[in-house]
Amino acid sequence: MIPFALDSVHSICCNGAGLAGNVFAFVLFISPLPTFRRIMRNRSTEQFSGLPYIYSLLNCLICLWYGSPIISPGIILVATVNSVGAVFQFTYVCIFIVYADKVKKFKMLGLLIGVVCTYAIIIFASLKLFNDPSRKLFVGYLSVASLISMFASPLFIMNLVIRTKSVEFMPFYLSLSTFLMSVSFFVYGILKDDAFIYVPNGIGTLLGTAQLGLYAYYSRSSQEDSREPLIVHIRE
Repeated sequence: MIPFALDSVHSICCNGAGLAGNVFAFVLFISPLPTFRRIMRNRSTEQFSGLPYIYSLLNCLICLWYGSPIISPGIILVATVNSVGAVFQFTYVCIFIVYADKVKKFKMLGLLIGVVCTYAIIIFASLKLFNDPSRKLFVGYLSVASLISMFASPLFIMNLVIRTKSVEFMPFYLSLSTFLMSVSFFVYGILKDDAFIYVPNGIGTLLGTAQLGLYAYYSRSSQEDSREPLIVHIRE
């Protein structure tokens, strides 16, 4: 009776952490909507770059494949969050291609084809060249490498915040959602005893903590600066 109760609690905690991660990830997926509303309204991509959405699409596809029952039975919530993410990123890329100038359009189209071909090669190689145990290791290492490469973006933003001493380019709710999503999937990975989930999300949790710490420090500094006498700004 007691082991059954413990299994039930463990299952509830796993599902709770995984569902929470899906919810917080959804907030991240919809965060570029204002940018793409602007692109569609102005019928131009202006100075925006489409590369982050290409990288995110490939990352979601690799992690979707890792979370699929074929590769990793029992972690379906990893597959669901990345399937939703792949749809969003693919939509963003398509919108970018439609409104980009000719040079950007062909570049983005080529990159999109490259992502699809890369994903097809990964699926083919994992199914044909590896057996069950090594297949999970192969796709798992790819997913970890893909997730860690995505950390370049928050590191760049953190460096920008430190150099400019401003949190203008690091929205609080986006940083908070990133932190909560990483924590949720870190817990999910721990409960599932899956290092390919908890290691990258553990790193994401540390980066999220650092982002929130920077936000608290520099937003406080900005508020203190805004309370300085007006005469100081006039002399400048």
